[in-house]
Amino acid sequence: MFTHSAIASLNNLEMMVYNYVIKNPDKVMYMTIRELADEAGVSTTTVLRFCRKLNCEGYSEFRVRFKLYLEQNEPQQANFGASEIMSFFRSVNNEEFDNLLDDAVNIILQSERIIFVGAGTSGALAKYGARFFSNVGKFSNHIDDPYFPVTSDMAKNALAIVLSVSGETEEILRFASQFSLHRCKVLSVTSHENSSLAKLADFNLSWHVQPMRIAGVYDITTQIPVIYILESLGRKLARRLA
Repeated sequence: MFTHSAIASLNNLEMMVYNYVIKNPDKVMYMTIRELADEAGVSTTTVLRFCRKLNCEGYSEFRVRFKLYLEQNEPQQANFGASEIMSFFRSVNNEEFDNLLDDAVNIILQSERIIFVGAGTSGALAKYGARFFSNVGKFSNHIDDPYFPVTSDMAKNALAIVLSVSGETEEILRFASQFSLHRCKVLSVTSHENSSLAKLADFNLSWHVQPMRIAGVYDITTQIPVIYILESLGRKLARRLA
């Protein structure tokens, strides 16, 4: 029901409905469309658009299909954040997402050099990604300094894999733009394919969990989906290089 393509098609308001539904499955089963809209902080029109993007004619059909979906999957865990993580893995456990990973690996293989880019937590994951890829036989570097100079020499025949939760960080967008100007391909890994970074990139892999910040500043959004994507790419790459 919650396929990768369906979730990727949701806009920001529809994602608010999705996040509420995933976190509160037992409540949603007995809610009217107005009650769900109020709890999610959106309009009933947004809820209807959300239902239609999940291939449901209306809210009634959504509730029926959602009930069947819950019955066919494991019960939601009570642990913090587990429902979002479980939902992510269900959304990518299909041939469609596997094909996207294969397409990304093809781009990686065509590039002589791989440069992972990120800032903050994404910078730490850029370092991890570079080491993981190097371990499987594709030597890679990482940049976690948003003011590191991008030159035509470093960008030649290279692929920049740019990591960003929001895909809207000004410094990261500047980085990606500079790589593009030097004719370096950009592969982005973001939380939503409608972000500015995803649109700027040559290829995007998106993951979908609710962003979380402390005091509206410090980002504590889970990075488990990013690690999964990087390791999946690395393992596929290892098989192709063997």
